Formats: sequence, C-alpha cells, structure tokens
Amino acid sequence: MNAGDAALDGFYTYLVSERQLSGNTLNNYRRDLTRLQEYLQHSTLFPSGCVDWAQIETKHIRNFVAWVHREGLGGKSIQRLLSAIRSFYKYLHREGLVQQNPALGIQAPKSPRRLPQTLDVDQLNQLLDIDESTKNDPLECRDQAILELIYSSGLRLSELVSLDLHSIDWQEATLRVVGKGSKERVLPIGRKAMQALDRWLDLRDNMTKPEEIALFVSQRGSRISTRSVQLRIDRRAKMQHTQGKVYPHRLRHSFASHMLESSGDLRAVQELLGHADISTTQIYTHLDFRHLMDVYDKAHPRAHRQSDNKSGKDDD
Repeated sequence: MNAGDAALDGFYTYLVSERQLSGNTLNNYRRDLTRLQEYLQHSTLFPSGCVDWAQIETKHIRNFVAWVHREGLGGKSIQRLLSAIRSFYKYLHREGLVQQNPALGIQAPKSPRRLPQTLDVDQLNQLLDIDESTKNDPLECRDQAILELIYSSGLRLSELVSLDLHSIDWQEATLRVVGKGSKERVLPIGRKAMQALDRWLDLRDNMTKPEEIALFVSQRGSRISTRSVQLRIDRRAKMQHTQGKVYPHRLRHSFASHMLESSGDLRAVQELLGHADISTTQIYTHLDFRHLMDVYDKAHPRAHRQSDNKSGKDDD
C-alpha cells in the first residue's frame, strides 16, 4: 500500500473510531475522495498513479471542481464533495502529513433551487382513501398508518422508521420524534392518523414479538427499513393511480405546503418540520406563490400572460 492510500485508510478509521459516523456517511466520504484520487491519478501531476496529498494545491482542487461540474455534477453535490476534501485535509494536518488545506475558500457553483414536488388535496385523498376490504390486512393497515402519519405530522423518513411504541402520547394525540442533530420535537397527530394508528396496533402484535418496541415492523416482525417504506408507498400510489411519483419526502413537502397555504405562519411550519434555519422553510413560500400565480392565470379573464393572442390585436 502506498502512502496516499494509507492516508485515506487512516482517515476512514478516524471517521469510524473517533467521529463514530454511520456506514452511509462513511460511504459518502469514501465515494467523494475516491473520485478525487482517481482524477489526480490520471493527471500529469502524478504519472506513477501514486498520489502525494502534500503536493496538492488550491489550483488542483479548483481544476477538479471545474471538471466534475463539466461532467454534470450539481452545486449541492460539489458542495458535499468539497466538505469531504476539507475534512480529509483537516485530518492530514492534524497528523502532520500536510502543511495546509488546499480546499479552504473554494466555493461550489450555485445550482438553481428546485421547488419541492407536492401532491394537492385531491391527489392525497385519492392516495389515502383505503379500500374497506383491506382494513383487516395487517400490511395494508400498517401502510395506511405510515402514510397518514407522515402527512399528518410532516415526518422525515428516518424519523418515521425510528419511532417506538412509547413515542406516541395517546392522551394528548402527540408524537415525540428525534430529528437531525439529535434535536427532539413534539408534534400533533391528526384525527385520521390516530384512527389509522389505532387500527394498526390492533394487528401489530400478531406480527412481532412482545419485546419489540418499534412502532412500525416488517413482515418478519423487526423494525421496518427505510427502503421497505419507500417501496410500499410507491406500491400504494400505483394501486391508487396517484399521478406522479410518490415518495415519503413528497408527503412531507405536501404537509408543509398545505400548512403554510392555510395558516401563513412560516415560524410554526419551521417548528413542525424541525428546520434549524428558517431559510430552508422559506422555499415553501415560493411554492405557495407559484400556486397562487397558477390560480390567477387560470381564473382571471384578462390574466393570460401566455396568451393565445400573439398578434397584438384585440379579442372580439
């Protein structure tokens, strides 16, 4: 093993042993740094293919960023890539292997901010209207409770699968969740979601062992995985002929958009979503404005800004 590979292995060991990062996060670091390493190995700087991290300068990182951008990598992905490189060089500096961090001060190119996809109320009713014949099917009842709860309380997928039986306060109809940064928040649960949860719990015990504390379990009786939730929601959407792709975060987006549209209270929506920065929540104001403009264009008799009348002549 050459010195460049050894430095990377040391960094990955540090991420696991000292920073105690999850497997998914570690894989993200590994993927990003491997991309940088492969780029450098094919450059004229290291004809032997062995990367010496101490020789890398800011201009080399800038060239790398420009290259991945030309290859189609978006601004957010490049930002994550730069974060991984900075963390790696911070570790190398701590170990005395480099003198400076060449990624400091380099900014990722800005990407146009995409508005989140949502479902309108009619689409949600179509998705959530359960067939009476399936009300005694444990898996269908579980899926119904999952769908209702995500939309009722605006949960992230990771928050949903981590819920335990004791997370719910049945008297207060509230839910205690642990979100990003291990921040805890208490959320209200709507009437429909409470009813769906009640039906699910009547059937849950037949699918799992008494010692299992997970609120939602798989067919095997253990805590349900994020992938299973995604697949089951996609399956329900196709069965219900819901328009467009339906995934857990789209339900969360729908919750946020509908709450803001009805209340206009940005701060309250921020608290419900668990956003640390209100600027993250503000994207839903743009979504709400776009909806208003669509309504305006369709409803106002003289509003058609993309008019069929392109000749400039008055309508009859």
